[in-house]
Amino acid sequence: MTKSKPEVVKPPVLFGETQTVIKKIEDLQKIKVLCYWNSVNGSICQNDVSSFYEIIKDWKLQDEIYFYVKSDGGDGKASLRIINLLREHTKRLVVIIQGECTSAATILALGADEIQMGPLSFLSAVDTSLTHDLSPVDKNNSLVSVSQDELTRVIKLWKESNNDANPYSSLYQYIHPLVFGALDRASSLSMKLCSDILSYHMEDKEKAGEISRKLNSNYPSHSYPILAKEAREIGLNVQIIDKELNSLLFELSNLYSQMGRQALTDKDENNYHDNEIRNIIEANGMQVYYQVDKDWYYRTDERRYIPMNDNSSWYKVQGTPTKFESKAFQIR
Repeated sequence: MTKSKPEVVKPPVLFGETQTVIKKIEDLQKIKVLCYWNSVNGSICQNDVSSFYEIIKDWKLQDEIYFYVKSDGGDGKASLRIINLLREHTKRLVVIIQGECTSAATILALGADEIQMGPLSFLSAVDTSLTHDLSPVDKNNSLVSVSQDELTRVIKLWKESNNDANPYSSLYQYIHPLVFGALDRASSLSMKLCSDILSYHMEDKEKAGEISRKLNSNYPSHSYPILAKEAREIGLNVQIIDKELNSLLFELSNLYSQMGRQALTDKDENNYHDNEIRNIIEANGMQVYYQVDKDWYYRTDERRYIPMNDNSSWYKVQGTPTKFESKAFQIR
């Protein structure tokens, strides 16, 4: 008897439900709303810029846009491009946060004239970490992320305990010299990104530089949660979000979480298929999302999974909550 293939797990596309909530938010605030949501495996990336453009390219210049962001970060350079694009379509930008908005998403939020935060909202430090081709590997033989702050602290502790001893000759045995150079360069990039994004609405360059410095070097952990009170103390224009708006964002986040849940289909002990939705960008009338569609095979001799049959793609959904169509959306 031939063993049947397992049915591929597919996440739901809840366009009708999310559109209904977005319409409620626009009716409540009397303002244009744009949403940006990343799953735990998604991230801010360069392709997102084209997706944003697809949604807002025909918009007239808005007096104000409410920009809902939920993300744990990604490419800070993409954050700069997204802010530049949004700024061309609105006179004033308000970022609204219901939950997590960290790392490169915090850099994104710096581009707003105003940040509205709820009781569960938090920003984070933006100190640099990166995964380099020459990074150390973990027990699964995967490259690990190296943090600029961690290296700085190791060197500081080394000098405190070894006086004039040079730490680099020993550290180079574990971390390649080019990784040190790449981190230093990336740290400078992070400072510039923060300052450049703040300049869209902040004329005081000294204040923008101080905010950038604090976010890059004042925190002992990259994931340290910066709440509304501290964000104000840093110098950001932070307001407390309207309770009704926060409830609607919580509802919207729940719908996106259902769309972005893990969608793994086990084929056998060494093979599985991933069909997860990772990035969602949406406004009234249109939703664009990125969906993974590929197999993973565990290569035993290398002790790692490798991708196969990758058909991952962006998709665009257009219409009303009750009548809409979906099609692949190609980004090159």
